[in-house]
Amino acid sequence: MPSALPKHVFVTGATGLIGSHIVRRYLSDGYQVSALKRPASGYGLLADIADRVRWYDGDVLDIPSLEAAIQPGTDVIHAAGLVSFLGRDNRRMERINVEGTANVVNVCLKVGVRKFGYVSAVKALGRPSHRQASDPESRFEPILIDEDQKWEESPRNSPYAKTKYWAELEVWRGVAEGLTAVIINPATTLGVGNWENSSLQIVRYIAKEKKFYPGGLVNLVDVLDVAEAMVRLMESDSAGRRFILCGGTIPYQSLFDQLAKAMHKRAPEVRAARWVTRLIWPLEAVRAWFLRTKPLITKETARDSNLLYICDGRRIKKALGFQYRPLEQTIQRVGEGFQNGEKRQ
Repeated sequence: MPSALPKHVFVTGATGLIGSHIVRRYLSDGYQVSALKRPASGYGLLADIADRVRWYDGDVLDIPSLEAAIQPGTDVIHAAGLVSFLGRDNRRMERINVEGTANVVNVCLKVGVRKFGYVSAVKALGRPSHRQASDPESRFEPILIDEDQKWEESPRNSPYAKTKYWAELEVWRGVAEGLTAVIINPATTLGVGNWENSSLQIVRYIAKEKKFYPGGLVNLVDVLDVAEAMVRLMESDSAGRRFILCGGTIPYQSLFDQLAKAMHKRAPEVRAARWVTRLIWPLEAVRAWFLRTKPLITKETARDSNLLYICDGRRIKKALGFQYRPLEQTIQRVGEGFQNGEKRQ
């Protein structure tokens, strides 16, 4: 069991969507926060309050910089990671997500931190390969995924999912060596942030008033809930466990309709058959290559958008009495935030 609560926390990945909201939550609770950033990078989504954070220049791949930043007896939140569904990023993603996590875990063990929190992803739980999860037009019920889901090798596991799974193995290895730790597995995370990144590209897709919507289900959680859950778990006695964070599951069509309404855009009206999504992503890749931008749709995201999975986010509700924000309010806030040009919540 962790010792008495410190009032200091160290955060990696603090300038990203989830990390920045975790930092803001800790600051609002009166904590002293220190954070890691690469020497050449800015303050990202914390630019407006950068002076309230003690910054360490470094990198999760640079062990001496971690040793200089992580102090004995503190809490450590490891939110740094690379999310990409582009093949060219696979090797870099493996180094950052797996080797980087191993480095942070090892330094935490060496210096003796109070408690370690890892921001993983629901994709780290894997995806069963049987047919019913991949055919929205079938008569089968969606597959439920909870914290007891066992990883199995499957063509539906993306390179990103594999790196998060391997990263979790490093955390569990740390637990076996004496680290007090907790893992969160957020679903697709919505919030106001950098619209070019990861899950928020859904918003850019709606902004461009595209024609098609996929037939699958999407598991969603508010970034504010992710931050609150991480902080509350770190302050609790929970250790050696993982928690899926999912505020609800809705069809992609419903998400697109609600976002479009909030953004005053025309919603996609045509359900894309699977063969259509297989055709769209290569065309989007070519468009992005010519424009030197990130593609709105990749092979991985096109495939995942047709899957029928429901993530069970109830464990944290039972453990902490946690309550998720209504998805309708989250979607409305995010859509309005994009329209207003906001960069953070």
